[in-house]
Amino acid sequence: SCRKHTMGGGKRQAAFAVYPTRRRFSAAMPGTIDEQDPVRYNKGVIIGERRGNMGFFYNYDEVPQEGQPRKRGLARLWEMLGRDFMSFFVAGFLALVGMLPLAGGTVFALYVRRAALAPILGLAGGLIAGPQLCALADAILRSLRDDSGSWWRAYRQAWRRSVRAALLPGALGGSLLSTQIFLLFSAGVLGSPAPVGVALMTGLLLTLGLSSYLWPLLALTELPFLPLIKDAALLFLAQLPRSLAALAVVGLYWGVVLWFFPLAAPMLPLTNLWLPTLPALALVYPGLEQAFGIEEKFREGQESPRDGE
Repeated sequence: SCRKHTMGGGKRQAAFAVYPTRRRFSAAMPGTIDEQDPVRYNKGVIIGERRGNMGFFYNYDEVPQEGQPRKRGLARLWEMLGRDFMSFFVAGFLALVGMLPLAGGTVFALYVRRAALAPILGLAGGLIAGPQLCALADAILRSLRDDSGSWWRAYRQAWRRSVRAALLPGALGGSLLSTQIFLLFSAGVLGSPAPVGVALMTGLLLTLGLSSYLWPLLALTELPFLPLIKDAALLFLAQLPRSLAALAVVGLYWGVVLWFFPLAAPMLPLTNLWLPTLPALALVYPGLEQAFGIEEKFREGQESPRDGE
């Protein structure tokens, strides 16, 4: 039987535990997606269907052959970009559009200098941004697994599947992020002591660091909110060097955007959210694979329909 994975100890490596759940594979015919198994469903397993010509740099119609070693580092990212750029771009652009209410609410709270507005407007903006961020993570996870299915179909179905689960994390995360940004800017304007600024910046970075795991976990699992936060924190600590590297990528991207704003604004529609999210998620993906056995379940999902033929 298929099992759902959570964390917190047990016989799995890196203190990961495994808990059984009621889940079944669909006996779907080729060309369909199993919506009952989140991992296989997330990967958009479509047997017998080839990827369309959605590449930007080169037309990779087929995924690497089984047994062929994957590229690593920058070569791997370039391979994924050549094959899946359009899926990254569209998913990242939609996520950027979903973030606009959150960004606008935070800027408005700063403009009118009303601290009480920051968490309220951030909560409303986070409700809108959450599902789009989860769908972006889903699209990148599918590419990391060399999924050859229809990415747009999988994107829409993943969005519908996770929209409710993403509302609460999005709302609370948006409220927290907006409040942190408001306090950080206010501390700079008021000339607060350096330790206060350092504490606020540390809290902001931790929020961004946890988000590197939160949205992929939502795309991969159906965990309740509190276990979801716990697993994101444990994963962050379990592979701390990779987590910090991913955080550095995200921080560098937004630091450059803010430093050169508004000159960098015309580039945002192109780079949107895929540019920082792709390398960041590629860095933390080994921990997700170790915890949840993504690739093993993906192979099982491919073999299951074939066994029933």
